Amino acid sequence: MLTLSNLKPYPGTKKNRKRVGRGPGSGTGKTCGRGQKGQKSRSGGKPHPWFEGGQMPLQRRLPKRGFTNIFKKEFEVVNLSRLQGIDGEATLEVLKSKGLVKKTNAVKILGDGEISGAVTVHAHHFSRSAKEKIEKAGGKAIIVK
Repeated sequence: MLTLSNLKPYPGTKKNRKRVGRGPGSGTGKTCGRGQKGQKSRSGGKPHPWFEGGQMPLQRRLPKRGFTNIFKKEFEVVNLSRLQGIDGEATLEVLKSKGLVKKTNAVKILGDGEISGAVTVHAHHFSRSAKEKIEKAGGKAIIVK
């Protein structure tokens, strides 16, 4: 029967810690298992993790130029040629239901292609050529805020 008085750890799980520097008979005396001289034999003798052995480090090899504007507005773009099958009004909900945009928070219409028929297009931004082509076809380009 297993009780608290006769509990034993599983065989092979308990090991004594390595006691280094305890004489030649221990197997880890004198140099404590670190070999003779050199960086790795010293205390704290380990370079930082990104040290590359004297080679020019990666963070110094890579170019550090340019600028990323964190306030840049990312638009989902739709070309006029994709609006060809829409009649009447092309609101943001219609564009989403047709699969032309995924999100309706920033949509820009570009002037690539032609549009036939008067279509009222709602979007956050229009390119100059897209606006001209929509109005030339008899439609309206309405900017949504």
